[in-house]
Amino acid sequence: MSINHHGQDPAESMEEAPVGDAVVLDADDVAGVRAALTRYRVMAWVVGILLVILVCVGLPLKYIWGDDRVVRWTGIPHGWLYAVLLITAYDLGRRVKWSIKWFLAIMAAGTVPFLSFVAEHFATRNVKATLAHSE
Repeated sequence: MSINHHGQDPAESMEEAPVGDAVVLDADDVAGVRAALTRYRVMAWVVGILLVILVCVGLPLKYIWGDDRVVRWTGIPHGWLYAVLLITAYDLGRRVKWSIKWFLAIMAAGTVPFLSFVAEHFATRNVKATLAHSE
């Protein structure tokens, strides 16, 4: 049995060390992270779908044919739900210790059509890797 300079068996110290920048969660935190991930994913999809409808359907209807009903019925809900998306992203990111870059990406994703789906994919992959590493 070999001992490293910290007085530990190297195999034991490798099990405790996070891989790369991965965060290791306590067993008590895993359920909260799973719930926060679900809330974030739902909001990312709802906000993303509303934004696609707003930009791809509502804006052409309004500016080409003068019909602003779709903009009225999707624009305001998208704006309010975008704020909820930011709150859910903050809650999730706080739990898994995301960097400011992740938060900025999430904020930008809710303002560009189709990008919230991409950001949700990468955020989910990141959180699932953190959960897998923590179990």
